Amino acid sequence: MPNQTNPAATVKPTPGKPLAGQNALVTGANSGIGKAVALAFAAAGAAVAVNFVTDPAAADAVVQTIRDGGGKAIALKADVSVEAEVEAMFARAVEEFGSLDILVANAGLQRDAAFTQMTLEQWNKVLGVNLTGQFLCARAATRAFEARSAPAVSRAAGKIICMSSVHQVIPWAGHANYAASKGGIKLLMETLAQELAPKGIRVNAIAPGAIRTPINTAAWQTEAAYKQLMTLVPYGRIGEPEDIGRAAVWLASDDSDYVVGTTLFVDGGMTLYPGFATGG
Repeated sequence: MPNQTNPAATVKPTPGKPLAGQNALVTGANSGIGKAVALAFAAAGAAVAVNFVTDPAAADAVVQTIRDGGGKAIALKADVSVEAEVEAMFARAVEEFGSLDILVANAGLQRDAAFTQMTLEQWNKVLGVNLTGQFLCARAATRAFEARSAPAVSRAAGKIICMSSVHQVIPWAGHANYAASKGGIKLLMETLAQELAPKGIRVNAIAPGAIRTPINTAAWQTEAAYKQLMTLVPYGRIGEPEDIGRAAVWLASDDSDYVVGTTLFVDGGMTLYPGFATGG
């Protein structure tokens, strides 16, 4: 049935630029998956706020790449686990762009340890960035969506993409803090989707599998490590950050307008539990 509540329901995207005219903020966007998402969004026509907390040179390089391609981008420093820094970052993004249409809550980290050796600091750091950071950013984004004075430029009043992991469903020994944070993201995302959908705000998640990023270099850098990793990936190759970037563009575009509260697994089949392919 027709959209009865959103006056932007008839918005038609620019061919080849599904995010044209939209403004996005991507956290942890100076490297890895976040960088790929920021570049993919810019290629799709969005202006992009590139968040970072360390390595400002890397963030500036992402911004310059976008500008060199004719796009608009700014770098914004903020620790997503610190409320005041998140609020200041979103205020700056809205000030620069005029409004905000998309959030990709991507910033995340690992502090791995055997459970009995895991410190409270390691636990709190991972939960603070990976889970509390998504809460703070999603809250700030929602407030920005609701405060919009200009007409919406897509069918949705706003889009939030939470970056999760296959470990929201696959237990991971030695990574209790990380797995707990990703499991929390699953229900945070679903609860926000349920609550915000009546306001025209779409909330979804992407759950990457093994992706070639700096956070997991040890898993793919050597031939032996890569071969072992491939026993977990039925599709037979490691994922590239660009695989996630393309998925994020689709989830942020009107092509996925009826997708709400869904986790899109981009994992080469890792969640198919390949150990059971021959009977377990």
